[in-house]
Amino acid sequence: MKGLRRRLVTCLFFVLVFFVWEAMFRARIWSRVLVPSPVDVFVYLYHAAREGTLFVATWVTFKRLLIGYGSGLLTGALLGFLNARFRIADATLGVITLGFQTLPSVCWVPLSLLWFGQTEAAMQFVVIMGTVWSMAIAVADGVRNIPPIYGRAARTMGATGFNLWFCVMLPATLPFLVSGMKQSWAFAWRSLMAAEIYVTILTGFGLGHLLHYGRELHAMDQVLGIILVIIVLGLVITRLVFTPMEQFLARRWGTVK
Repeated sequence: MKGLRRRLVTCLFFVLVFFVWEAMFRARIWSRVLVPSPVDVFVYLYHAAREGTLFVATWVTFKRLLIGYGSGLLTGALLGFLNARFRIADATLGVITLGFQTLPSVCWVPLSLLWFGQTEAAMQFVVIMGTVWSMAIAVADGVRNIPPIYGRAARTMGATGFNLWFCVMLPATLPFLVSGMKQSWAFAWRSLMAAEIYVTILTGFGLGHLLHYGRELHAMDQVLGIILVIIVLGLVITRLVFTPMEQFLARRWGTVK
């Protein structure tokens, strides 16, 4: 009952936002060139979906995102493990990880263009660089925060090597891993949008390209429509993937309120 009431309140809120936006538009509070009518935005989305442009761009973006995100997760997990287990790695690679984590993803775009040109590899490089550092920090924190008693108890019962890490240490770090994956997903989204806006290639136009061309053509209905699609996709992925994982861990660790 609580969930249904919450969804109803959310729907009513967005309906209210729609009507307030439309009323302010009709009152000519702002120029139509700057902020179009919400009806114009949804008309653009309807025609883009009907022509197939929106679905093709979404698929191209998701394909790039999954490849770069997956590569960044694997690389970040390995890097985080090295930083947590070896002092020399923490004193060298750990410092680099912290430094690169503070660097905005868009800063990698000029470097990727110089190295890879206007290619898919340039986009993948930007996405990986936006993903790997947050995942590495999450994994390193997870390994460092494992209670020592877990390892001693497992060794007392005969667990060693791969069995110790796979059956004891890895489950103990899962809350940190999920948190790192969720944060890395957000960084990967931002990185890819920056890459698609600045890297123009002919192998496929993604959502970032539609956003860029909407700006070039002063088509604000297209710009706001694509922004709306990006927000909705982010919310859907969070609800369908990361929220169930977090709820499972909360039940498994007994932290459900």
